[in-house]
Amino acid sequence: MIPIVFFGTTITFVILRMGPIDPAAAVIGASGDTEAYQSVRRSLGLDQPLWLQYVDYLRDLFTLQFGYSWVVNRGRPVWELIGVYAPRTIWLGFWSVMLPLFVGLPLGFYAGLNPNTLSDYVASFGGIVWRAMPNFWLAVIFVAVLTQSEQLFGFQWESWLVETNIVTPPDLSELWVPRNFLGAFKAILPAALVLGSASMGNEMRIGRTAVLETKNENYVETARAKGVPGRKIVYKHVFRNALIPLVPIITGEAFLLLGGSVLVETVFSINGLGYLFYAATINADLPLVGSLMFFFILLSVGINIVQDLLYTLIDPRVGYGGEGA
Repeated sequence: MIPIVFFGTTITFVILRMGPIDPAAAVIGASGDTEAYQSVRRSLGLDQPLWLQYVDYLRDLFTLQFGYSWVVNRGRPVWELIGVYAPRTIWLGFWSVMLPLFVGLPLGFYAGLNPNTLSDYVASFGGIVWRAMPNFWLAVIFVAVLTQSEQLFGFQWESWLVETNIVTPPDLSELWVPRNFLGAFKAILPAALVLGSASMGNEMRIGRTAVLETKNENYVETARAKGVPGRKIVYKHVFRNALIPLVPIITGEAFLLLGGSVLVETVFSINGLGYLFYAATINADLPLVGSLMFFFILLSVGINIVQDLLYTLIDPRVGYGGEGA
């Protein structure tokens, strides 16, 4: 973990400091004079030697002193900005993972249990088509269709069930109130379907293949020969072992919280961490970009640890120490 975090934060610093965008020029704009430019550089510490800037950068990150935004919202604490934008991305990412998990995975298992049938062909073809559609194109199509929902389907999406807008951040206040929860879920649903579209197709296809391979294993045939009921074989042997190759797919979908949300957040005006990261990057806002990357790297490493722990829960043969249980 430590070398990965250290390497990732170092690469972030190098790319930003060697990039074409000058933070001081971004602050003062095109009309700034030389004296104002030099003053901003001194105030940001950019006149210090590069190695000293790097040491200060690492020290601040590893002590969680994220500092203040330089450009995007100058003078505002980075922690405060993350606290404003992160809940929207977390809400989007959560449903982008859960919807494919409860749609793509069951369809894939069903297709694997009923191979070479009409339902198998429909599910497999649908998974391939859904997987092939780029999310930025699908996002635009969703917005266009939902905007014209009354003409196309006979009902207005924005006023259906609860009043929401198609392109607006979800209202995440008081989610314990059923109506507020429904409104926040409806507001994020189109974006979550778009962001989770590739995962849904992957889970469907890989789940089908995993079931087909598992149902023909020797231990499944042995269980059938012993007279074990078919339903028990499916739930105890087939499904559990078919989940093993799906673990990295499912946990990897959590990375939707990182890069994949930028375009989707932009189209649907979610204004989450994806939008904040994009704005900070094009303006070379080093404290903000560095803090977000540090957060993303820690999240990535943590997800990999969760993935290893899930292996031990699903497959008892896998031990924490690397030896079979």
